[in-house]
Amino acid sequence: MTRRGWIFVLWTLGWFAASAVHAHEVRPGYLELRQIDGGTYDVLWKVPARGDLRLALDLSWPEKCRATKSATRFTDGAYLERMRATCEGGLVGGRIVIDGLEATRTDVLARVERLDGTTQTVRLTPGTPGFAVVAAPGALEVAKTYFALGVEHILLGIDHLLFVLGLLFLVGSWRRLIGTVTAFTVAHSITLAAATLGLVYVPQKPVEAAIALSIVFVAADILRAHGARESLTRRAPWVVAFVFGLLHGLGFAGALSEVGLPEHAVPLALLFFNVGVEAGQLLFIAAVFVVLWLLKEWRVRASAQGDRHTWRVATAISRPAAYMIGALAAFWVFERTAGFWA
Repeated sequence: MTRRGWIFVLWTLGWFAASAVHAHEVRPGYLELRQIDGGTYDVLWKVPARGDLRLALDLSWPEKCRATKSATRFTDGAYLERMRATCEGGLVGGRIVIDGLEATRTDVLARVERLDGTTQTVRLTPGTPGFAVVAAPGALEVAKTYFALGVEHILLGIDHLLFVLGLLFLVGSWRRLIGTVTAFTVAHSITLAAATLGLVYVPQKPVEAAIALSIVFVAADILRAHGARESLTRRAPWVVAFVFGLLHGLGFAGALSEVGLPEHAVPLALLFFNVGVEAGQLLFIAAVFVVLWLLKEWRVRASAQGDRHTWRVATAISRPAAYMIGALAAFWVFERTAGFWA
């Protein structure tokens, strides 16, 4: 590939990384309403912040409700506001709207917990900033909400995507790719379920640092693959994918624990969150292969001897990509390790 071609590839990867990192600048908001009695609710309202500036998001209650704020504090990049809402006749049938959400690029997960332990969980976006409180959510609503959460989490999770991208550069064939992705899927499904159900517990900060370290490991193996030494990742990528997939599953569980699971539909919510993660992962893999195919066509047209094999094009760009992936992951290792004492 020509020098101009390498510059294009590096610019594309850099743009992707920068865009994904920017997407994480503001985390989703969270609204929890816990029913105390027939018409009274304890409210937790987590408002995302940009730096230490609170986003201009406010709750709009039904006319029959009155809310009184009791406490506000800033923690982990968000403002936590607690209040007590009293609604004559209860909230069922009432509509809650997040004013200002339509002017942002974030979203809000809203969760209503009833006295009987059942919950309603809704994902609010700039296009749909409000929801109606219903008596009991159906299975379809739970499935749709957690599927969307899974897709969103993986597509906005640049660290998880860079790990998958590194594996793609190592596999070398469709058969090995299928085995590698399957191993990664099975592994993170196991730890996601175990951690979410409370069977295991690992603090999130060390997990996030270890996930970044796993990306450094894969980037180093990509570079080793260009040398004489044959690595375990190159020989059996599914083994490495499974081991590190267990670690990444704990990271997924940390994200899911922030929003919780509906007590009456835990298996369904967990299943569709995982399905959403896999759907997002497959979308990413498909996008990578579209980019590789375009690069292949560009190379063929630029040179009569251009390589028509997509996998060989991937091998050609894997070395500069590995340096970029490894450098970004190494930065995360130091940043997240420093966060242990923050």
